[in-house]
Amino acid sequence: MKRTIVMMLAAGLIVASCGEKKETKATEPVTTETNVETETTEVTEVETPNIVGVAVGNENFSTLVAAVKAAELVDTLSGDGPFTVFAPTNDAFGKLPEGTIDTLLKPESKATLTGILTYHVVAGKFMAADVVEAIKANNGSFTADTVQGEKITLMLDGENVVIKDAKGGTSVIIMTDVAASNGVIHAIDTVIMPK
Repeated sequence: MKRTIVMMLAAGLIVASCGEKKETKATEPVTTETNVETETTEVTEVETPNIVGVAVGNENFSTLVAAVKAAELVDTLSGDGPFTVFAPTNDAFGKLPEGTIDTLLKPESKATLTGILTYHVVAGKFMAADVVEAIKANNGSFTADTVQGEKITLMLDGENVVIKDAKGGTSVIIMTDVAASNGVIHAIDTVIMPK
């Protein structure tokens, strides 16, 4: 657009000068000054936050963030990864029996809480399409090792991806492919439990 404006100004000057006759002495230098105002736009590169940063920035994960802090997993989940996190929402934590969250957040429950949280993490970055492809390629269910050490099984229920935990409980992935600099988050509707 700026180039077009400059070309239009130059064309206007040429047309205007064609109709006028000016006398100049050979000893006087002829100069043409064009003051063109230019705009500069500063481009700021925005870096995608890591998994913890994404969770902190989303009010639906406030209970998860409190649990990650209580388990002292902030540094781990802020590491290079990549990780795939099946992140329980606040509503998912709300389905636990009354008093469970308060008990898990106590310092004496740190080992149990760490086990539960790392059970929601798989090493590697698996987008929703990757998960669905793995399920279909493995006759309708795909087993993945969690960072905690036990397995989860992913299956399709119609259009939904369902996670079956070690105790036989299930959770539905309700939001997929939330990008983070060190992996991806898929939100789930129920906390999954190791043995």
